[in-house]
Amino acid sequence: MRHFRLSVIIPVYNEAETIGKLVSSIRSRYQDAEIIVINDGSSDNTATAAKDAGAKVFSHPYNIGNGAAIKSGIRVATGEVLIFLDGDGQHDPQDIPKLLDYIPDFDMVVGARSIGNQASLGRALGNKVYNWFASYVAKFSIKDLTSGFRAVKTSVARNFLYLLPNTYSYPTTLTLGVLRSGMSVKYVPIKTNKRKSGKSNIRLLQDGVRFFMIITRICT
Repeated sequence: MRHFRLSVIIPVYNEAETIGKLVSSIRSRYQDAEIIVINDGSSDNTATAAKDAGAKVFSHPYNIGNGAAIKSGIRVATGEVLIFLDGDGQHDPQDIPKLLDYIPDFDMVVGARSIGNQASLGRALGNKVYNWFASYVAKFSIKDLTSGFRAVKTSVARNFLYLLPNTYSYPTTLTLGVLRSGMSVKYVPIKTNKRKSGKSNIRLLQDGVRFFMIITRICT
C-alpha cells in the first residue's frame, strides 16, 4: 500500500461524549495524519474535547449542517487523500486501512454497511430503495449510497465542492458526481457500531424525497 499525506475530516455537532476518544484512536494509528474536526455550532464542549485529543478544530458560529461541515473540512485539508467519518462513534478507525488499500487505483472508496448494521429496519429498507434507484440511473452497482465513511482523493473532492449541499445528503451528491464524471468508485464491507451519542437527524420521508431529487438532478 502506498503511503499518502492523509487528512481525516470529522464533522461534529454536540459530540463531546465521543469525539476525544475517536480522535485519540485515529492518532494512535496514524501519527502523521492531519485530523480535522469541524465543530458545526455545538453547544457543549465538543471543540475543547477534540482539541485536547490532538485535532485541528475549526468551528462554525452556528449549526449550518453536516454537509457544510464536510465542505469546510475539504477547504482546509492539506492531505492528498481525505477520510470522512462520523464523530458519534459509529465508524471504527480500524476500518480505515480497508479503504486506503484501494487508493490510488480508485478515486473514491466507500465503506458499505450491511442491512443488519443499519439504524433500523425502516432505514435499511429505505436505503435499499435509494441504492437501487441510484444504481439504475448511474449504471453502476451502488452498495451504500448514504454512507458517511469514505476515502477520496483530495483533488476529486474539490472538483465537486460547489455541488455538495449543506445537509446529510452530501454522500449521495458526491457519489453520483464521481460516477457520472467517469471516475471510479469501490465499495468495501464494514461493520458499524451502535451510535454512542445523540440520534440521527435523517428523516426517512422528507430526506428520501431530497435523495430522489438529487439522484435525478445529478444523473440527468
